[in-house]
Amino acid sequence: MSSLEGDTRKWLDASGFTVRDEAVWLEALTHGSRAEEVDYQRLEFLGDRVLGLTVAAWLFANNPAAEGKLAQRLNALVSKQACAQVARDLGAAGHVRLGKQARDDGAADSVNVLGDIMESLLGANFNEAGFDATRDLIHVLWQPLLEGGTGRMKHPKSALQEWAAGNQRKGPEYELVDRSGPDHASRFTVRVSVKNVGEAEATADSKQEAETAAAKAFMEQYG
Repeated sequence: MSSLEGDTRKWLDASGFTVRDEAVWLEALTHGSRAEEVDYQRLEFLGDRVLGLTVAAWLFANNPAAEGKLAQRLNALVSKQACAQVARDLGAAGHVRLGKQARDDGAADSVNVLGDIMESLLGANFNEAGFDATRDLIHVLWQPLLEGGTGRMKHPKSALQEWAAGNQRKGPEYELVDRSGPDHASRFTVRVSVKNVGEAEATADSKQEAETAAAKAFMEQYG
């Protein structure tokens, strides 16, 4: 396996990661579209758990809210969208190692790919520097989200469900109406409807994100 490119090594160091074994970081930045190379999925699995524990512990120590509210914020702060936002803020897109077709399809800016990459980088850092150093790094990288409003507002799907119940309507129904693009850069269009009220559609990088966006659009139109 080749070494990290010089600008990628400098970027990792400047971003606060602890780089010792370059092979670990090559793996963390390698997408499955690079044939015959080890990709980031195993490190992503590890980083997801390190992130979840770190954010849960931070919320427990800094937020006196009940379990339900803590869970709501946790889910938002460790979501694929949140991870992708942090990755974008770091400039990770320019360092993701993609196959030619995946890069041509725009995978470098995909929420799913950037979210996965952010988790795999955290997994790599855990392997290289341990939990304490990775926890401290997460506190720095996630500070704007932790101290901002991410996850404080009610989730759009929950808000729509409660709105329907409060207005004595049947619960919302979600329907996947379209899926386009290759597997690594798919786009999903979802329609949500409430009987005798109306419907709304939205498109996003995952079915879950599309459902959330459709619920938000419905509430903006009918709520």
